[in-house]
Amino acid sequence: MSKNSFFYRNSLSIVVLTLMLLCLCGQFFTGWETQNKELAEHSKAALSIGEYIHSGHFIQATFENWESEFLQMMLYVVLTVSLRQKGSSESKSLDKEEDVDREPRPHSKAPWPVKKGGIWLKIYKHSLSLAFGILFLISFSLHFYGSLKDFNEEQFMKNQPAVSAYDYLSKSRFWFESFQNWQSEFLAVASLVILSIWLREKGSPESKPVDAPHDENA
Repeated sequence: MSKNSFFYRNSLSIVVLTLMLLCLCGQFFTGWETQNKELAEHSKAALSIGEYIHSGHFIQATFENWESEFLQMMLYVVLTVSLRQKGSSESKSLDKEEDVDREPRPHSKAPWPVKKGGIWLKIYKHSLSLAFGILFLISFSLHFYGSLKDFNEEQFMKNQPAVSAYDYLSKSRFWFESFQNWQSEFLAVASLVILSIWLREKGSPESKPVDAPHDENA
């Protein structure tokens, strides 16, 4: 494969996004079948594909996971600015100044906010964490909407009254859905940070060189 080809230059994002879409399709169709089985058990009409896309069951399950991913990435980006882990490939050096810490300097190939300066540069300096933070808030809101809708759809199946958004916010179900995902994301990050101290993967930028000492940061 030519190193100048579009796929070679973008292969990581293409493969990861393809895997995400395949898994999302798998989630959708298995979730659709699961929901219709539950409806059948309550003698309710099955949902069409179009109806399932708008169902609380699908919206809640999707954004519950996206929410935790964006929260994980936002906090990881922010925490790695000032916190360290001796020997981890995921941590900055304990004593040396890193290139990412220097103040940006305008040059011919610099992004336009760097050239512009002022408020645009101040925002751009933290644009990665801000983007993840916005995506987290959007996903959190959609998770809440989907979870409330799913709960009320279950109430309907059981011939029980629906609850308001205010009342649902105080129920444990929504927060259980969030916390069970948040803790797993932080465990995954902690595992990467700690295991990369002693373990290696040749060729991966997430790993130190295979012959690097355990107590040396990447």
